[in-house]
Amino acid sequence: MMASTPTTLAPRIPLEDPLAHLPCSNVVEYRKGDLIYGRNQPSHSIYLVIEGTVKVSRLTGDGQEVVVDIYRADEFFGEAAFLRLGHTSEEARAFEKTRLMAWLASDIESLATRQPRLAVALVQVLVQRNLGLTQRIVSFSIDDISKRVARTLLRLSERLGFRGNEGVIRMPPLTHELLSQYVGTSREVITLHMNRFRKLGYLRYSRRGMVVHRDALQEWLARNSSLSSDGLEAAEAGRENSPVTLGNATNRLRDGG
Repeated sequence: MMASTPTTLAPRIPLEDPLAHLPCSNVVEYRKGDLIYGRNQPSHSIYLVIEGTVKVSRLTGDGQEVVVDIYRADEFFGEAAFLRLGHTSEEARAFEKTRLMAWLASDIESLATRQPRLAVALVQVLVQRNLGLTQRIVSFSIDDISKRVARTLLRLSERLGFRGNEGVIRMPPLTHELLSQYVGTSREVITLHMNRFRKLGYLRYSRRGMVVHRDALQEWLARNSSLSSDGLEAAEAGRENSPVTLGNATNRLRDGG
């Protein structure tokens, strides 16, 4: 995501639908945590999420796991199969109970030679994905940790959450370890910033799930986009001295804070 405010990459013309050019495939079900492919089990297929979510991550040279993304229904992943790598640092696991379709990369290549619109559709998917990853790289370059955490919460709430009462976004539970792998920092740092955002009334979380006040968090991000890493502490101090809350959000979220 990511320069000063989160943006949605909306194409000006309708995109090609790869599924309009692909044959049906068998549906395979995975339990939460099941390995789909990994470092010692490289994939030769391109996958489509039918139901559930899939976490794709990579292992760095020093052994740290970095989350590339969490893919949801109607999204493709596993495109590295086109490169036919004998060894890969990428791993995909079911983030919850998940159902997938898969096509061999070699079969898709054969189809694309006969159906050029399939090739166009897949290129469009990859370009959109590349734009999103580029925005994350920009955020890594210019944002401090507090803004990166905020952008991560906004993006994951948009992708994984659903709108509840009073304008909040409800999400499945996300561990601080997972968020640290997505943001690129330690679990302890994530815990520090999550506690501060919770104290400010922007979110609440437990093992049962997470609630994000998306509009308010976006406003905080816009206000602090040009501030230093002290921006969150300053906002926290200001909120304590002048308890302006999101419809008295601090009281509503007290059970989470």
